[in-house]
Amino acid sequence: MEKIKIGQIVNAVALKGEVKIYNYSDYKERFEELECIYVEDKKINIEKVRYMKEMVILKLEGINDRNAAEALKGRAVYIGENQLRVLPEGTYYIRDIIGMEVRDQDDNRIGKLKDVIQNSAQDLYEIELENKKTTLIPAVEEFILDINIEQKYIKVKLIEGILDL
Repeated sequence: MEKIKIGQIVNAVALKGEVKIYNYSDYKERFEELECIYVEDKKINIEKVRYMKEMVILKLEGINDRNAAEALKGRAVYIGENQLRVLPEGTYYIRDIIGMEVRDQDDNRIGKLKDVIQNSAQDLYEIELENKKTTLIPAVEEFILDINIEQKYIKVKLIEGILDL
């Protein structure tokens, strides 16, 4: 079974073994839908979910004191592929579009999608160009014209001068 990274344990909280999770998803309430997570390779049931500002706080089964919670600090949090949510039409998991061919509005290949940089304003698509340099394109309707999952390409509107890096 493939595991999908959804966050990282960044600290212990209080004395009863809760852990603070940096959530990689834009939907923190997702943790309420889960019965278990994987911390590295170990499957652990979730006993309780709460929030502290934008952070997810989990009480995990078998983690009953601060020392046990602190021992998990820095570890990645995963879910099984079978725990992925079905996304609405027109939205995609980042893992499904990384590596896709990127084409300009005239259907010319310009490179491939290397990464998606998530920030508070909007996501940025990091494109590795044919000349091996990279450029960033905002992931908004104005610049992302089409994402074709079946044929594995993304069509973009180029910003003037973006290929002249």
